[in-house]
Amino acid sequence: MPGLEPARRSRRVRAGIGGAVVLLIVAAVIAVLASASAQGGGSVVTPSAAPSLSPRPVDASPAGGVLVHVTGAVRTPGLVSLPAGSRVVDAVAAAGGAADDADVAAVNLARPVADGEQLAVPRVGDPPQGGAAVGAGPGAASGAAAGGAPVNLNTATQAELETLPRIGPALAQRILDWRQANGRFAQPSDLLKVSGIGQKLFDGLKDGVVV
Repeated sequence: MPGLEPARRSRRVRAGIGGAVVLLIVAAVIAVLASASAQGGGSVVTPSAAPSLSPRPVDASPAGGVLVHVTGAVRTPGLVSLPAGSRVVDAVAAAGGAADDADVAAVNLARPVADGEQLAVPRVGDPPQGGAAVGAGPGAASGAAAGGAPVNLNTATQAELETLPRIGPALAQRILDWRQANGRFAQPSDLLKVSGIGQKLFDGLKDGVVV
């Protein structure tokens, strides 16, 4: 129809103009963004760095505790950390316990341990270490080695017996128990009748005892 053709052309013109306007707007936005980027130098905004969390130095021994090096006849020799006030028996237990061939009777299990010390648990048959029971503490030695009077097996207390080489609390108590059950020792060699005392151990202390 003659009247419709001009209307159609008018709509196409308006549509074309609208599309062109949209393209101009998009181009302008792109140009603005590009300009802003150029002015900013392309810098990247990063979050502020988190504070460094480096671990604090840790003492080898626990706070208020002790560190002991346990060697010899124990199941897991090495360094053990123990609470303050621990004793030799605690250090041996922390090292896995005594080995099957440990000479536990030669160790003063009741002695308190000190931070930084080395505790050596002997094996059965090992020679006495310096004439004193292992773990006996400073100044503990046999009467003969220390130049004092020999220990009388029939009158000695447990503490006096523990000054003999390789005689700890357990073995000293066995000597007292034997004396109570059997009466006086007739001769020093009667110590061989006490459970836990063999010929080698007796040879190491016989010069320090009398009856």
